[in-house]
Amino acid sequence: MTTPPEITPAPAPEVTSDDRIWVILCFLFTPLLPIITLFVDDKKNRPFVKYHYIPALILGVVEIIAVSILTLIPFVGLFTWLIWIINIIYAVKANSGTYVDIPFITEFAKKQAWS
Repeated sequence: MTTPPEITPAPAPEVTSDDRIWVILCFLFTPLLPIITLFVDDKKNRPFVKYHYIPALILGVVEIIAVSILTLIPFVGLFTWLIWIINIIYAVKANSGTYVDIPFITEFAKKQAWS
C-alpha cells in the first residue's frame, strides 16, 4: 500500500515594511487612503494590506458620522479630536506586523467577504 503524499500548506507571505507603512497610512489618513488603496492593484492584493484597508475605510466612515453628530452637542464637540487617537492606536499595532482586529468592524468586513 502506498500512502498519499503529504500536502504542506504554502507558507504565509511575510509582512514587509512596505505593507506596514501602507496600513499605518490607511489608519491615519482614513477614509482617503483606503479609497486610494482600492485602485492600487499591487497593494490591495497583499494579504496584510487587504486585511486592514477595508476595516480602516469603514472605521473612517463611522468616525466621520460620529464626529458630525457629536459636534452638534455643546461642549462634547470640543473633544471629537480624541477620536483620532483610536486611529493612532490601531496604526501602532499594525506597525508591529500583527493583524489588528477592530471590534465589530473587522467581523463585518469578513462576513461580507471584503477582507
